[in-house]
Amino acid sequence: MHCFGAEDLRQRKKQNCTETDKMAPDERNKENPNLGRSPKYVLFQRFAKLFFGCVAAITSGMMYAVYLSTYHERKFWFSSRQELEREITFQGDSAIYYSFYKELLKAPSFERGVYELTHNNKTVSLRTINAVQQMTLYPELIASVLYQASGSEEVIEPVYFYIGIVFGLQGIYMAALFVTSWVMSGTWLAGMLTVAWFIINRTDTTRIDHSIPLRENWALPYFACQVAALTGYLKNNINSSAERFCYLLVSASTYTFMMMWEYSHYLLFVQAVSLVLLDSFALVQTDKVHEVYKIYLFSLFLGYLLQFENPALLVSPLLSLVAALMLSKCLQVNMKKGTFISRMLKIMYFYLVFTITVTMNFLLKTFVPHKENEHVLKFLEVKFGLNTTKNFTVNWLLCQESLQTPSQDFFLRLTQSSLLPFYILVLIICLSSVTQVIFRRIGGEPLKEKVTLDDGRIGERPEIAYHVIHTILMGCLAMMLEGMKYLWTPYMCMLAAFGVCSPELWMTLFKWLRLRAVHPILLALILSMAVPSIIGFSLWKEYFPRIMTELSELQEFYDSDTVELMMWVKRQAPVAAVFAGSPQLMGMIKLCTGWMVTSLPLYDDVDLLQRNENVYQIYSKRSAEDIYKILTSYKATYLIIEDSICNEVGSVKGCRVKDLLDIANGHVVCDEGDSYAYSKYGRFCHEIKMNYSPYVNYFTRVYWNRSYFVYKINTVISFQS
Repeated sequence: MHCFGAEDLRQRKKQNCTETDKMAPDERNKENPNLGRSPKYVLFQRFAKLFFGCVAAITSGMMYAVYLSTYHERKFWFSSRQELEREITFQGDSAIYYSFYKELLKAPSFERGVYELTHNNKTVSLRTINAVQQMTLYPELIASVLYQASGSEEVIEPVYFYIGIVFGLQGIYMAALFVTSWVMSGTWLAGMLTVAWFIINRTDTTRIDHSIPLRENWALPYFACQVAALTGYLKNNINSSAERFCYLLVSASTYTFMMMWEYSHYLLFVQAVSLVLLDSFALVQTDKVHEVYKIYLFSLFLGYLLQFENPALLVSPLLSLVAALMLSKCLQVNMKKGTFISRMLKIMYFYLVFTITVTMNFLLKTFVPHKENEHVLKFLEVKFGLNTTKNFTVNWLLCQESLQTPSQDFFLRLTQSSLLPFYILVLIICLSSVTQVIFRRIGGEPLKEKVTLDDGRIGERPEIAYHVIHTILMGCLAMMLEGMKYLWTPYMCMLAAFGVCSPELWMTLFKWLRLRAVHPILLALILSMAVPSIIGFSLWKEYFPRIMTELSELQEFYDSDTVELMMWVKRQAPVAAVFAGSPQLMGMIKLCTGWMVTSLPLYDDVDLLQRNENVYQIYSKRSAEDIYKILTSYKATYLIIEDSICNEVGSVKGCRVKDLLDIANGHVVCDEGDSYAYSKYGRFCHEIKMNYSPYVNYFTRVYWNRSYFVYKINTVISFQS
């Protein structure tokens, strides 16, 4: 009986093992559908997936560029305007950038045009500037070369060629975001959802609607390409050819990005901090991260040489950080060996990198001649409540909407489009998974080369960990400065779209929930298709009619007063005239007429900032003699008063130009919590319109309309009443 039972048990075990062996291939086939299929079929499937994904990415980019072009035409009636009326649509600093593009095309040769820009003495009175370096005019140089080399003079007008390039770059921007979410999720459905969210939230993702020639509109498409290439480069299971291609693309796009925008190295510094954290917690292959550091160094060195030895790149925090990381590399090699010792070395490593970075940056700023932006430091001090100031420039910066904290409307818009809720969901899951992986690394568990869907460990993937850290850092900056939302929101679209379309993310969630009722892999695959489809359908139903309405309705933009002013300047003002007024208007004067001005709407040059403050005194409560002395010190011959500034009714108390001037000049008296403006002189912009002495002794009105009053500054002063 005992022997029979033992024999029966052996037979049952053998039978179970046989059944298990028979079922194992079926289970493996479920987990990997490509297993058991012919290599030709697998190759064809991969090629078809890649082909249709690329077609979708390119189509999305092209459609977005066409959409921007159509919207711009509807908004400004661009094709039916005269050249002067078109140029007026370029506001503020955008007018300056486009004016130099015009000068390059008018030059007898490209070389001569570049020389005149690098030795420019026809823009700002009493100053010779290197406009290419100071205003980062490399986009205009490239655009002018392409326009002339392609023989487009007889085919398309310069302005259409210029804005066409910018719109084309925005298409590349869109395609790069598409590819990034596609690479992360494995499906180009994520790319389509990224595009939809980006366009719907266009108010918070781009400033292309307001100002086409902005440096960020030229630069951010290259940064998006760099992020897409870096995402592929950081992947573990990437073949050597693809890795080499991604490395070259990261190198080219990093350098181009640095040449296009004067603030690019700050954004790359944030990215470098993300990579430092990624490497420190052993979430990525160290060799790959150090290759990216070398790309930073090469781009900084080449940029320094080609930007006329720009000292801003030498004293940038990016250079100090990367140099510190290179010096600390030896310690980091030993840091990943051992247990208790490695934990201690981690703390020492962070401290060493921080110390070397700060010390090196201090030494570079001490020994490298550069223009210290003290107003930026003062702005940060006041912004974070560490100090108070009456300085006009600092208070003016604090009043700018882009430098304030985000409004509630920003979060409301993102919530209404469903972007913010899904972004938070995806971020929480990914961050929790990355945190788990970090604790495993601290516990001594090695980096897993290949993560399968069944593992439910999305945080093991280095490219996911990188994006989680990067988006958190950019989000923190966006919470302090609203202008940073244009960098953060596009990546919110990309990360949220990747998450809802990724089976790995849903599988990670199901592993935590220990789902047993339904097969988790099957449910993850279903949700990764169903959830984005439902989101896409709801977005299409709600927002597609609005977008079509935007493109179909004609908007009226015509500033007749500004057109009349520019026509008068071109016809009546002498060639040697120098105009004084608000920096924004001076940029338009320079573009539309070519006349010299006293100030420009640029805020990274100390001298120009001081000029702006001094010229703005025309809206303060100072005497006619004081204003006359200020304007003649800059050789100004004409003064333009803007009624919109003089009679400004600001929505934010204390942020009107005249309020800021009264505070800076000490013309405000505070009494029991209330403030009163006091000065023995009336407000200059009001008093000068009265045409009485002593104002008529210094200034003679020569033109006016509803918005502008133009005065000739007298060279011979008559004190007869």
